[in-house]
Amino acid sequence: MACARVPLDEQQVTERDALGKERSLPALHPDRKEGRLFVPYVPLLANACPAEVEEFLERSRFILEDLEWLLALPHDKFWCQVVFDRSLQNCLDSYVQHAPRGLDLASVPSSPALAETQRSLHRAVFLAFLRMATHKESKENFITPAVFGEILYENFLFDVPKIMDLCVLFGKGNAPLLHKMIENIFIQQPSYYRDLDDIMPTILEVFNTIMEKCGDRCNGAAAAEPMKLNGHKQPTAVSMTQQDFVDMVLYLCDISSTLHAFLSVFPAACATFHSSSFLCRLTSFYESVVPDLEKASTKRTFEDKSLQEDVWRRLSHARRRMLETAHLLLHHTCLQPILEGVENTQTFAEELLQHFTSFLSEKRFLCDYDELFPIADDVSLLQQALPAIDETRTSYLLQGVQSAWDGVGRPKQQPTVSSSQAANQGAVGGASLPIGRRDVWEAEGGRESPRGAEAMLDAPRRGSNVKSLKKKKNWSCDHSQKCDFFFFFIVFLFWSSQGDICPVSEAELESLVSCIRDLLPDLGEGFLLACLREYGYNSEVVINNILEGRLAAHLDALDRAMPRPVKEALPSVLDSRSNAFDDDEFDVFRRDRVDMTRVWKGRRKGESAQELLNDKQHISEQRARYQAYQTVVDEVELQAGDAAGASASYGMGDDYDDEYDDTYDTNPVGANDLDGDSLLNRRPFTMPRVLQKANKAEEAQDDEEQEEDQRLQSNVNRDQFIQDPALLRERAAARRAAMQERKGIHPERPSNVAGRPKGQGQTQDTFLDRRKKEANKGHGANHNRRNMADRKRNKGMIPS
Repeated sequence: MACARVPLDEQQVTERDALGKERSLPALHPDRKEGRLFVPYVPLLANACPAEVEEFLERSRFILEDLEWLLALPHDKFWCQVVFDRSLQNCLDSYVQHAPRGLDLASVPSSPALAETQRSLHRAVFLAFLRMATHKESKENFITPAVFGEILYENFLFDVPKIMDLCVLFGKGNAPLLHKMIENIFIQQPSYYRDLDDIMPTILEVFNTIMEKCGDRCNGAAAAEPMKLNGHKQPTAVSMTQQDFVDMVLYLCDISSTLHAFLSVFPAACATFHSSSFLCRLTSFYESVVPDLEKASTKRTFEDKSLQEDVWRRLSHARRRMLETAHLLLHHTCLQPILEGVENTQTFAEELLQHFTSFLSEKRFLCDYDELFPIADDVSLLQQALPAIDETRTSYLLQGVQSAWDGVGRPKQQPTVSSSQAANQGAVGGASLPIGRRDVWEAEGGRESPRGAEAMLDAPRRGSNVKSLKKKKNWSCDHSQKCDFFFFFIVFLFWSSQGDICPVSEAELESLVSCIRDLLPDLGEGFLLACLREYGYNSEVVINNILEGRLAAHLDALDRAMPRPVKEALPSVLDSRSNAFDDDEFDVFRRDRVDMTRVWKGRRKGESAQELLNDKQHISEQRARYQAYQTVVDEVELQAGDAAGASASYGMGDDYDDEYDDTYDTNPVGANDLDGDSLLNRRPFTMPRVLQKANKAEEAQDDEEQEEDQRLQSNVNRDQFIQDPALLRERAAARRAAMQERKGIHPERPSNVAGRPKGQGQTQDTFLDRRKKEANKGHGANHNRRNMADRKRNKGMIPS
């Protein structure tokens, strides 16, 4: 047997030949292959008879048994079978080519046996490819990486088209595992990058072929060639046969789905597509082909309505996938490097703005892209990452987007959240399409089915019940079932939280109703409003369920010609309102005339702030109010004629009454006694400060200063013509010290910079004063002239 810790490509094994003789062979040798024949996969047709269904089940069981046998082989036997058995490769290739995709109507299983068989076969094929892409299964079972890459490349076990098909079939639910598998293939064999570069012209040629079939002139070298004389007779999308038109739509849907699945699973390939100018070619192709195909789909008359629905569903799917592909290219090649903070972020920002600017000429593509992925959000994110970005350019770009919306003639709808792009916003609205039609996969968030045959599911509706949650530990296709259930559970919670609130405006609702009535004019507006409310205001899902007869039970019971309910007039709010300002002078609801001279905005004209501050009228009004509380009169001024009456009223005559007791004239004794005035009992009377003449402390201070000045004046020698200045300064200093002492201000200690004579030592205060002078000597006088001159010169005040 093989030795441990030796790669498979270096191992030697000993086996007996047909004659029983032992011989030594490499571990990877054609003679070690088992003689087992793998049958190819044949898809089941939509209108298959019971005999064909039985044949399909039997063939699928054969393939499933063979693949389970293959996966159970040991490491060396497995690789011998994979490398040298061509029937195995044909079987796997046939499944990759013919397995039903998510949009195939033939993939709907008609029985549980078919669904279970398809699911098991799908899982077994994925496990086979996964093991083929793994070069190290354990510490003992592995292949040298360089040899592994050569085995894959030389034996055509994987190629770029096959990898793209694997992304379409197994991408949903297994994206992380599939990403590691493809990444390992490209790392171990870099030649696949060269193959990817070589395949880009073929992809661009596909776009040219579709444009020629639609009668549009393609760009590039083919557009420079002169048109033939009979070129105008070439059939267009409207004039071509129905079968050719259906084949073209299927071809476009398959190409767009494959490219989007590959780039979403393996983002490293975006650099190759970006370097080939694929994005510019995609935008021009979308602008030229998509409107023609939509117009042809609406103008054509299909005998089979289900075929028309399928064509429109695939066309809508292709549109969305092309928009998401463009977004993937911009995100991974321009926006993500900026967010990660790599070098030369300005270059990536310039390239992103250049792409957005090139979109301005493609108005249809620009509007659809902006509705699915708002450009304003990317520009805002770009401005946050790079504040120095040119605002003029971004303003021009946003104005161009708005003018494109104005040019297409349809309102910009609010994006909704989709499940396929959790960080992005929803699908293109139904008002943007001439026919509001899209497959149920669109209601699932635009995601394809991971299981092929069991792909078609009903759209989630508000109020739907979640039955059960089964946790499965299988890491292949069963894992995708958990993703499906989790998605529906999130949608259920979202719609349950919405209640009856309409998420769209009145104008958008009218646009949705008119869009549906253009296709189905016999339906009433009331019935359509009920359907839109049930299906989350998604016109495509509503039309799909109406045409296929899959409406909810309560909607199916409604009258389809039901008109829109008449809105009842709401009662006037003024009749039942209650406000604190009712019937005041500014109540315009109850008064016909209001004095507008008392209403102004801002500062009243003719008034200034100084006049407003100098107006003390309100103080005078309050003074009269508080004077009413005054109970003691110091002086009463009497006129000449009122002297006798006043003396009689006070009980006094003309003579001076020496017996008058003035003890309580200045002291308010008994003023606060209980005399029936409850206000004075609770709080003693206090004169407001604004009405007081002066502060008592200030009055006392002024009196002291006056007395001191009088005393000093009395001591001044009258013969002295001029007083001694030193004496005056001393008196002023004494007054200032007394005032500071009263106010609690401690005078600063006098500075002693000179200190004692040299040799006697200096005190601590002298050292502190000298240090303070040294630190602050540059803040005054002329010590700061040079710094201030430099400051003037820097500001341009002084010519240099």
